[in-house]
This record gives sequence, C-alpha cells and structure tokens, in this order.
Amino acid sequence: MAMKTPEESDVGIICYISNLPGFRGILKQRYSDFIVNEVDLEGNVVHLTTLEAPSELVHVVGENETDASDQLNKSYDAEIESFRTLAGDSDADLLQSFIAQITSGAEESLSPIVLSPNSDKVHRTAIHNYFKEKFKFLVTDTIDGPDSLTKCIRVRASSGGQSKGKLSKKRKERGDKPFDSRGSSSWPENVGKFLRFHLYKENKDTQEALGLIGKMLGTQSRSFGFAGTKDKRAVSTQRVTIFKQSASKLASLNKKLIGIKVGDFCYVKDGLVLGQLLGNRFTVTLRGVIADSEDTIKAAADALGKQGFINYFGLQRFGSGSVPTHDIGAALLRGEWKTAVSMILDPREGEKDVIVLAREYYKESSDIDGTLRRMPRHLVAERAVLQSLKKFPGNYLQALKAILRTLRMMYVHSYQSYLWNHAASARMQKYGSDQVVIGDIVYHQGHDDENVVEVVSECGNDDSSDPFDHVCLDETSEMDLPVEGHSLVKVLTSEDIASGRYSLEDIVLPLPGSRVIYPNNDVADIYHDLAKKDSISLTESVHNVKEFSITSMTGGYRRVFQKPMDYEWEMLRYSDYSVPLAETDLDKITKPKPLRLVEGKDFVNGNKDNNPLDSVVSSMCKDAVNASVNIGEASISDRDEIHIALKLAFTLPSSSYATMAIRELLKTSTSVAFHKTLNHETGSSLQT
Repeated sequence: MAMKTPEESDVGIICYISNLPGFRGILKQRYSDFIVNEVDLEGNVVHLTTLEAPSELVHVVGENETDASDQLNKSYDAEIESFRTLAGDSDADLLQSFIAQITSGAEESLSPIVLSPNSDKVHRTAIHNYFKEKFKFLVTDTIDGPDSLTKCIRVRASSGGQSKGKLSKKRKERGDKPFDSRGSSSWPENVGKFLRFHLYKENKDTQEALGLIGKMLGTQSRSFGFAGTKDKRAVSTQRVTIFKQSASKLASLNKKLIGIKVGDFCYVKDGLVLGQLLGNRFTVTLRGVIADSEDTIKAAADALGKQGFINYFGLQRFGSGSVPTHDIGAALLRGEWKTAVSMILDPREGEKDVIVLAREYYKESSDIDGTLRRMPRHLVAERAVLQSLKKFPGNYLQALKAILRTLRMMYVHSYQSYLWNHAASARMQKYGSDQVVIGDIVYHQGHDDENVVEVVSECGNDDSSDPFDHVCLDETSEMDLPVEGHSLVKVLTSEDIASGRYSLEDIVLPLPGSRVIYPNNDVADIYHDLAKKDSISLTESVHNVKEFSITSMTGGYRRVFQKPMDYEWEMLRYSDYSVPLAETDLDKITKPKPLRLVEGKDFVNGNKDNNPLDSVVSSMCKDAVNASVNIGEASISDRDEIHIALKLAFTLPSSSYATMAIRELLKTSTSVAFHKTLNHETGSSLQT
C-alpha cells in the first residue's frame, strides 16, 4: 500500500497561539512570492548587489589557458617595448631579463620579480591585463608595497603546461612553496584560497544551483561551501564559497546561467560550513486573500508580530515529498532494518510517474539493475540502498548505512522532531500561552542556582558535527537553538515563577536524547507515551547500532514560542496574478529604476491608525484595469477584478520555519497540496 503524505496533525502540528479567526490566502502562488535572504553570523542580511567581478583582486592563469612551450618559442621584443611605454624603463628591463632567464632554460630556480610600487589601481589593472593578453606563460598578482598607500605587482612563471628546466618540478620541491598543494598551481600566496560570493537563485534548490555552476567550472561539488540550503520554490540569496576560483571566471557564467546569478565576490581565508548563519530574512506575499473583513486581516497580522507562533518543526521535516520520515525513523529505532528499507523503496503517494513506475517495478520484480536504470539519479537514498543490496544481498543494515550519513540520520532526527511537536502541542493545550508554569524548562538567565543543567548539544547527534536540516528542509538549516550566550537550562520552581524573571520566550522543550532533562509536569509524559505506542524506549536501546539509537545521542533543546524579528506587513491590491508584488535582488540591480509596485506607505508595523487598503494600491495593476476599461465598450472582466494580497517581511533564526508563522496567521494548513488546490481554484476562476 502506498504511503500517504503526512498532514500537520499527524506530526503534532495542532495548536495556535491566538484565538483570532484566520482567512484564506495562497502561499507561493508564484515562486517570487517567497523571497529568502540569508542572515550571516554578523547579523547582515545577504543581498545580491552586483554581478561584476572586482577590477582587481587576483589574476590566475589556469593550466589549460596556454601551452607554455609554444609561448616561449617566439621573441617578445615588441611586447616588451610596448610594456616599456606602459610601465617605464626600469620595469621593462626587469621583465626583459626575467623572460630571458625563462627562455634560456636555466637550471637555477627562478624567483618572482616585483615591479615598482604603484598607487594607481587603474594603472595596475592595465598592467595585469597586459600580462594576461601578451605574456600568457606568466602570472601576476598584487602584493603590499613599501608603504600603506602603494601596491606592487609580482610576476612569476606559470607552471601550467611547462615542460623544461626547474619549472617542471613539483610544487613541493620549490624553495618558496608559495601555493597550496590543491587547486591551481598559480594561486597567489597573499590571496585567500576561497572565493566567497552571493548566490541568487529562482525556483531551484541550493544543491541543484551549485551543481550547474560546478559543471560549468569543471569542479566537484565538494569545492563549494554554504551555511544552509534554501527553499526551492522561492527566490533566495545566500553566501557560498568555492576553493581557488577567480571572481572573473565565476562572473563570466552569469551570461549563461538561467534563474541563477552570482556576484558580490571577495576572497576569504576559510570556506563556509553548514550552520554558519544566524537565520533568514523572509519576504512572503500571500495572494488571493479573502476574509470576512479587512479588520480580520489587520488583527491577525498585528497579532503575529506581537505574540509570535508555536515554533513547530514544519511539514518539510517529515518529508514534504510524501515520505513519512519519522515512521522510517521509528523502524530504525526498533532495529527493523528490512522494514525501513522497504519503506524507503516502496511506492508512495503523490510522486511523478517516472518514480512511481520505478518503485512499482522493483516491488513486482526485485530486479535491482532494471530498477536502477529506471530510478532518477536525484533519488540518492533509494539508489544507494539498491546498489548496496546488489553488492550485499539481504544485508539491510548495510544497505541503510550506504545512504549518505546526513541523509540517513534524517530519519531518526525526524522522529525526535515528531515527539517534540506533540510535546509542544501538549504544553499549549494544558497551560496555554499566557505565562510560564511550574515544571517548564527555560534557558537559565545567569543567576546562581543549583538546579541548572548544562546544554550539552543542540544537534541531537553526539558523534557528528554534520547538521541535518540541509538534506531535508527548504527554509532552514540546522540547528535548534541560537547560541545567544545561553549554556544552561533549568526546571522552573514556584520561587522562579514568583520572581517574574522568566517569560514565555524562555521556554524550551527537549529533543530526546541521553543527556536532556524533561519538564517536571504532564508534558513529559507525552514523550514517553508516544514512544511507547511505537514500541520505542527513550531510555533503553534494543540494538547496538549507535547512530540509530536515541540513547546514543545527547539530545538538544528548542524554543517553544518564537516571535518574528524586524516584522513588517502591508496589504496590496492587484488585478493580474502574474504581476510581481515584491522586488527581488535581481530586480533592484538590473532595472534602470527601482520597480515601483505600490503607492502610498511602505511596510507598516501593525499601526491601527493606518488603513493599508486605502493607501496601498498596485500602480501596475491600476494601469492594467484602466486599459481594460478603455477598450471599447468592454467591461472589467474577471481577470481584471481587484484582489487583495498581504505582504510580510520578517527575520527568523535558522531553525524556525516561515511556514509555521504563516500557519498562525491563516489558521489553515501549510501543506503544498492544500495551497496547490487554492492556486488551482484561483486559476480556474480566472479562466471562467
């Protein structure tokens, strides 16, 4: 029987903070309705601001750009005389002597030459370009000059394609050892080995975008580093690093890339790793808004900013592609290896026909080779399992371990999240969202207290620094608690309640593990009761495979209530659903003038004296409506009917879900299927 995509209630997403009525709104009718900008560790929102490579950073001659032996078989007298005009007699004579040593094949090792100090950046760039065009067997870079106002150009022989004299020796045999043992052999020693850039993408996930860029560069995916993945059906901008690539080379790809742009280049010492971000800045436009009154929309928008939302793990955590990952996790915790493999491979609801056919073929035939030919390559877990079973028939544990580690750990982490969501709902149902209560777990605020426990882990995984969310989440990256200086949690007592030191924002709940504490109230029972129903113990393991055992994980903590930061909202009117209602980073840098989407005031902060619908109207849509009215005797059609949109902008920490904030606002499901239905209804109405 095909597995069914989990609904929100199936994974513990049940409650809301406010009792206000919700309203109808379509999430992601267009992918540009969901804009995500990464927030780096310094709190800066990452934007794409330029597509151009800096005029001077580093010039690297690639090993395939020229054949050095061919270059050295000619006279360079004319080029040197032209260089004399550009750089002066002293530098020209120095260069002439340097080239003579190279062409003579002298056995002694050649040291780089350094040209005269130069404070003119434009002039230095011209010299770099001259070498690039005329002396392709040489490589240049810029080093500090004798004082703070000047720089010097250093010139050395490129090892790319060189086949004579000492220049053919391996880098490790060189006396000055100026370069890293990996990557381009001509990388300057004073330039950071990683190029950091801003990746802008539309309707593509992070891995897909980087895969395309890597293919164009001829480099492997492991050369890239990033802090977290971003939603596929969205427009997003994030920081990425790549090892030893020039900015000009990446910038040149912008002409060929579709739906992807790169820019804002700089060289840095270290590459990015997963988790190196504070969070994400979201700009979300809900279209087709229908409510019983404008006041209902305004009240809900105000309440979201003031009260926040329950910080549930969103549906993506449990397999938005109809994979109930927490059920697979439960099978792993029980040691049911064959069952887990079947759940990974079996047919399931809502997938594309090509995937359904491949799964059904394997279920009916057990033909691994035939299934692998049919199974799309992006289903990496399924393919890894099949390839392992081909090699080790019947060894289901081995097959599970063949899955990429961060991907296979997704299943157990999903089960932890499943328990957490149900516990959060129980906390809300039993005690509400008005105040802290005895037995709640909170971040300790630094007061001396003997009843505190160290937060030993935030990742729920004791033996690996690999975070989890990057393989299964669209909106966020791991992990569960922002650092914020907190290192201790405690269980609240009556004295703590009386002190008034703690608020709802301090409350956390544990992700099960061997070194977490549970609330000292009824909420703790939820964890153990649910696990018991799944024949799982949170204190004992039935097998000795540590990575599939909660008792071998330390566990972690997660905030129960989350308020959106830097929260703004506005209401818009529009007549054409295809018209963009928010500017993307690319819009801002490619349009001659900023796209004016709305009239009146910009974002409002829930100011009740404002009536956004009176002041904010899409000027582009007004033109469209006016055009329709003026066409002969035609009246305004359904397509020209004025619709309402609600646009929100807010920042969330890296492990919080924007969809859960939207759910609190609308009081409806955030499932992809539900919003596709709304979108289909809207599309149908426009065509009638």
